[in-house]
Amino acid sequence: MSIGIVRKAAVLALALGLVAAGCGGDDDSDAAGADTPAADSPPSGSLRLGYFPNVTHAPAIIGVEDGLFADALGDASLETFTFNSGTEASEAILSDSIDATFIGPNPAINAFAQSGGEVTLVAGTTSGGAALVVSPDISSPEDLAGTTLATPSLGNTQDVALRAWLADQGYDVDETGGGDVKITPQENADTLTAFQAGDIQGAWVPEPWATRLVEEGGGKVLVNEKDLWTDTDGQFVTTHLLVRTDYLEEHPANVRALISGLLDAIDEANDDASTAQATTNDGIEKITTKRLADNIIAGAWQNLEFTPDPVAASLEKSADDAVAVGLLDEVSLDGIYDLSILNELLAERGEPEVDGL
Repeated sequence: MSIGIVRKAAVLALALGLVAAGCGGDDDSDAAGADTPAADSPPSGSLRLGYFPNVTHAPAIIGVEDGLFADALGDASLETFTFNSGTEASEAILSDSIDATFIGPNPAINAFAQSGGEVTLVAGTTSGGAALVVSPDISSPEDLAGTTLATPSLGNTQDVALRAWLADQGYDVDETGGGDVKITPQENADTLTAFQAGDIQGAWVPEPWATRLVEEGGGKVLVNEKDLWTDTDGQFVTTHLLVRTDYLEEHPANVRALISGLLDAIDEANDDASTAQATTNDGIEKITTKRLADNIIAGAWQNLEFTPDPVAASLEKSADDAVAVGLLDEVSLDGIYDLSILNELLAERGEPEVDGL
């Protein structure tokens, strides 16, 4: 889900024999124990934060670029790192190389399952922004038989979504690229090139790649994923905020400050789209040395909703889908959310609270 990423600090010399995965936490109880600082204490120490230079991480980029996170943290220092994939980000958080990261749903689920609850989801960030884009001659699901479709990586959020949707259409697929429809996980940049060359007939990808496949590859949207989420009014989590559970317990004031800065960033993203797009594009260019075309970021922006609501019901379905397609063992998501700090801040702002599982 990223665009030719450069990591911000030779980051994690990931010589960490790490586990792969991603994100997690439900439980609206307070994370701060009796022997730890209260969430309303001044922030202190440091916070190491991960994010991706992707448009789906726009509030994170805005929070960094506009100094919203740093300002909210006050005397606590902020160190940022950028990642190329959810697997990298989850490896970093599970190895104690970072304290928090913005990340997608399926890597979050994997991280929670593999760590036994050592990570916690504390806020949402982005909903929507994923689609199956296909060649112009494909008009219906029936036309996909015998085609080759791409996803960002095996087991990632869009990969699971495509496999689950194809199963609903009656297609058999497997992890090795066999079956009625061949699925080829690959980097999004390679997907655009392969689509333009006619080597693949479509891809289930996040923004801005869905828009790029349409605008630069001449494709068309066969499935806008939001249309599949009828039980959540078209909302489904694309990016949310994951923290190490022990960091949340030991530094609740820092997490509170981070979430406060995130709420300000979400407000900026929603209140002034053109300025927010420019800030996001500046951040992407600073990290990747490449800038999105104005029409691409504007088109992608229209398909995204920036919200602190983690859309918990969609996370549960994503887990169920991953189990159903054989990419995840049965897992309980009990305890994956702690939204207590988020809801306190929302209440202070006169905004409605959000729910976990």
